[in-house]
Amino acid sequence: MDWISSLFSIHSSIQTVIVISLVIAAGLALGRIKVMGISLGIAFVFFTGILAGHIGLSVDTHTLDYIETFGLSMFVYCLGLHVGPNFFGSFREEGMALNLWSLAVIALGTVIALILIPLTGVSLPDMVGLLCGATTNTPALGAATQALSHLGLSTGSAALATAVAYPLGVVGVIFAMVFIRKLFVKPADLEIHSLGEEDHTYIAQLTAINPAIEGKTILQIAQMTHLHFIISRIWRNNEVIVPLADTVIQVNDSLLVVTTVEDEEALVLLFGKQEKRDWNKDKIDWNAIDANVESRVCVVTRRGLNGKRLGELHMRQVCGVNVSRVIRGDITLLADNHLRLQYGDRVTIVGNREDVDNAEHFFGNSVKTLEEPNIGSIFFGIILGLALGTIPISLPGMSTPIRLGIAGGPIIMGIIVGALGPRMHFISYTTRSASLMLRKLGISLYLACIGLDAGKDFFATVIRPEGIAWIGIGFLITVVPVLLIGLIALKTEKYDYGTICGILCGSMANPMALGYANDSTKGDTASISYATVYPLGMFVRVVIAQMLIMLMM
Repeated sequence: MDWISSLFSIHSSIQTVIVISLVIAAGLALGRIKVMGISLGIAFVFFTGILAGHIGLSVDTHTLDYIETFGLSMFVYCLGLHVGPNFFGSFREEGMALNLWSLAVIALGTVIALILIPLTGVSLPDMVGLLCGATTNTPALGAATQALSHLGLSTGSAALATAVAYPLGVVGVIFAMVFIRKLFVKPADLEIHSLGEEDHTYIAQLTAINPAIEGKTILQIAQMTHLHFIISRIWRNNEVIVPLADTVIQVNDSLLVVTTVEDEEALVLLFGKQEKRDWNKDKIDWNAIDANVESRVCVVTRRGLNGKRLGELHMRQVCGVNVSRVIRGDITLLADNHLRLQYGDRVTIVGNREDVDNAEHFFGNSVKTLEEPNIGSIFFGIILGLALGTIPISLPGMSTPIRLGIAGGPIIMGIIVGALGPRMHFISYTTRSASLMLRKLGISLYLACIGLDAGKDFFATVIRPEGIAWIGIGFLITVVPVLLIGLIALKTEKYDYGTICGILCGSMANPMALGYANDSTKGDTASISYATVYPLGMFVRVVIAQMLIMLMM
């Protein structure tokens, strides 16, 4: 039986895989168990790791550090890549407000920590360590220890305080979210309030009765106004026409127009009259409307089209079809000339069957190609993200530069690649299932490693005289800001529960709590709001940790 014991006790590559896999498998299984209707989901991997570390299971230190870094960087990069395509749009709409809520959590937690210093007698370095642990922010601890070393002070006590407060820092955010949901969340708060409308298009049937546009081509009408619209069909004297740019509009033409909700009323004034039929219902068989006109959704899998503007393709002249809408992830966009195509976009094309066949071949429409995730681009992006995280950033008045770290760099790079990759003709498309699996794998590896690392000393530290006090202080710093700001945000009735969870998890730099939020809420609102507030929140916490040491010691 010695060979079985060696699988768990003797450090080797096989032993590492077995221990990490055991912690993850047990944690995910136990995380499904509900107590009073509550389950911790993937976050339970962390606590399983603590227990495993306490009973003596361990992994080589350097290997453990590698797996932890790899898991966290993969998780945050893929998360940034997932929300990147719609990040800047949501940031312009509500991102500033979300970041203000996040900064409120950060400011309140910092004020509470400073107030507790004279009340508890805890030294400033130890309190900064507790603040870093309570907010699960190891980059902030790194900045604080650098500042302490620069002043010639010991860093061990601050690091130990972080280790003590860290586990309940994870639990505290989850506890606060559960508490808010059980006592204050109404059924309406669980409904998804999108950070931006998922469908940015509106379909209207208009009749041309305005004399000012009679006899003008569609191109001339478009040049007369700043409004964005695409005419996909024209009904004229019982005949259906697939319009081109030089098609002349006549009085009493019935037009099927794709536009935006904002421009709909102005287009009614431009053309003259709107028909009562609602073309925005979920299920409309577009191919049953006219026998001679076909509507087809094609997937952009031709690599040369990635990053191209639709106007550059001249689809009306080249293929004789109209591109009316582009579906990107869960977002439907108006296919205007300035829209850049991305690999994996689904485009709606309208035209005669033969022309539509030619357009389909032009776009590629190879669904099988999309089933293969771009693993190479993901690892290249992680390299860039880690490099970004190591860049020293010097701030006025601070002698030691700060860094974004292994979490901040990759998530920012993921957002940049996801949002701007097509402009550089960089293919960043990843299937939804592949993205979800990589994120789950990354966060599971990270949780297992930090749990194993914390478990070996956790209980011994807790029983020390200052251990219990430190745990209580850390838990207070975690829970109070999250509860207060979370409840205030909920009472505004502007955000759904998932969005609020994402704000709280992002402000506390807590990917473990985000795992719980994703398991317990619908949709991606938690991940989107998390990615929106995380970069700024993490940066501010790193600066605060260093400033407290440099300015108050």
